Amino acid sequence: MSVFFSYIVLGLSLAAPIGPVNAAQIDRGIKSGFWHSWLVGLGATIADAIFMALVYFGVVRFIEMPYVQLFLWIFGFFLLVYLGIESITSAGKVIEHKRSSAQESKIKSFFAGFFMSLFNPLSILFWLGIFGSILAKTITVNDTFHVMLYCMAIFIGITIWDFTMAVLSSTMRQLLTNKFLFLISMISGFSLIGFGVYFGYQALSIIFF
Repeated sequence: MSVFFSYIVLGLSLAAPIGPVNAAQIDRGIKSGFWHSWLVGLGATIADAIFMALVYFGVVRFIEMPYVQLFLWIFGFFLLVYLGIESITSAGKVIEHKRSSAQESKIKSFFAGFFMSLFNPLSILFWLGIFGSILAKTITVNDTFHVMLYCMAIFIGITIWDFTMAVLSSTMRQLLTNKFLFLISMISGFSLIGFGVYFGYQALSIIFF
């Protein structure tokens, strides 16, 4: 049982590093509350589950093709820059969002997290490298049942982290001052744009170098 919990901790560790999804969760949680932030995380978690399945079934060579990686970098660039600009331009509406979150689309929040993770080459390489090596070691010493059990534990850890982020960001929405919420929203927006610019640079490096 201790091994199972260690894989849950591993899932928490995989989800914890600050990246585009966490930045988007904070932004949505502040502006629209718990459910929108959680749905961003849920969408990203579903994408993570797809990566786990791809690694498990060995479907990785397609992702390693240069043209596929170029598409992912470019798509990620446009998506993150768009979400970042949207976050910055709507930062002044935090007060209005605090009064009512019904105007926001929950489906939009879910797919924002899903596509942000699904078309994130860093996330793909991360799963291929980290989870791939973990899976290779796990398969050599465990049967199929235990491998699936440990994969589930990793998934549980990721889900716990997303839930925690949603709770924290929505709590900040209620407790912090409007000026501070505005500042956090702006920082989240510029953070997303920063990740997007990095993605764009990686796309250009593939084309010209």
